Amino acid sequence: MRRLVPVTNETVVDARGEPTGGAAGWGPDELAAAYAYPDSVTGARPAPWLRANMVSSVDGAAQHDGRSEALSSPADLRVFGVLRALADVVVVGAETVRQEGYRPARVPSGHETARQAAGQGPAAAIAVVSAGLDLDLTLPLFAAPLVPTLVLTGAAAPADRVAAAERAGVRVVVAGDGTGVDPARAVAALAALGHTRLLTEGGPRLLGQMVAADVLDELCVTLAPVLTAGSARRITGGPEVADPRRFALVSLLEEDGFLFGRYRRS
Repeated sequence: MRRLVPVTNETVVDARGEPTGGAAGWGPDELAAAYAYPDSVTGARPAPWLRANMVSSVDGAAQHDGRSEALSSPADLRVFGVLRALADVVVVGAETVRQEGYRPARVPSGHETARQAAGQGPAAAIAVVSAGLDLDLTLPLFAAPLVPTLVLTGAAAPADRVAAAERAGVRVVVAGDGTGVDPARAVAALAALGHTRLLTEGGPRLLGQMVAADVLDELCVTLAPVLTAGSARRITGGPEVADPRRFALVSLLEEDGFLFGRYRRS
């Protein structure tokens, strides 16, 4: 039997890991409520909230053979879909777009009414972070999205590639002075477009830059009960921070040995 069991400070589990309080399985509505964004993202003066969703093996690998698919599970895919259904925009690095074969976001069945009630579009926009705009603009992500795809880049990005992206219908957003993207400016630029419910799916280098810039508000991480060994990357890479960022555990769910942790900056 598959189910998501909440494991929190208020939940007592027995020796077999079963909750003694009779916790039921979690469906899409329960997951949406559990992962709801804070009220601060809406209202008269909305503030952006940047959430990350990543998966890791028990021994710390974020990928196997260059992709995260081998670390996933049906429950992980359900959480993945719900997090996308709640977001205004999904921020992802260009390298991850290429490695994972990104396609336009789609909203899982049953979430359309909730998005409409929240004033959101039919699906989350995908915002690709790219310094050089070395992108295949014929891919469905750029050529046939449900909502226009965004590209976040720097002011010094190649002008011909910027023009080509714009001709393809991509909205290019400048969020840096050089060729690269400044994470804080990217968050502010997306918020200025009305995207306050932010979700990033990495990859590790982009997430590491966000951690170093101290713009990450929340981390959702799936811990897969597998070992990969090897030299795979962790869920974060890039520059090392002087002082570790402290996050607090908000909730912990379990299904088939997979743990789904939700952490907020403390």
